[in-house]
Amino acid sequence: MTNANNMELLHEQREELIGVLKARFEKNMHRHEGIEWVNVQAKLEAATEKLWSLNEMENTGGEPDVVGYDNKKDEYIFYDCSPESPKGRRSVCYDRAALESRKKHKPETSAMDMATAMGIELLTEEQYRALQKLDKFDLKTSSWVETPGDIRKLGGAIFCDRRYDTVFMYHNGADSYYAARGFRGSLRV
Repeated sequence: MTNANNMELLHEQREELIGVLKARFEKNMHRHEGIEWVNVQAKLEAATEKLWSLNEMENTGGEPDVVGYDNKKDEYIFYDCSPESPKGRRSVCYDRAALESRKKHKPETSAMDMATAMGIELLTEEQYRALQKLDKFDLKTSSWVETPGDIRKLGGAIFCDRRYDTVFMYHNGADSYYAARGFRGSLRV
């Protein structure tokens, strides 16, 4: 439940989400060594629209957590850190053009449309590989990642997963979708 403009959480929701994020932060200190929660919380409390996006990440099963800090921009970086691709974001094709090109059995939406609606960005392949250095993710699922324009122009899209203790990058038609493929997002606060 959000307020009337649908992009801002109610006070109780903000408090609950900050509590969830703090508990995850403290449980997974190896993901953000040298970063102090008090500083992250101050940024979160000053950016209610970002809290809304983090809540969307949480509600779709992403388990967002801090994975870094950008000194130049003074921003904390959150990635989806759920063990598998977020459950509430699976069975989606890559983007709007892929969705519209399907004649039959269209998925409800696309990864790019869903990310935009949530106020987040798909991880790039580089970000995905960096995430995999923090823990082991997508051992049974896979995640769409931001696809370079030249690949997308030819009808393809890329996704990644971890198998055999190795991170793999693959390709598929952008209009494909599977119950075990979703996407991971990033957000800067």
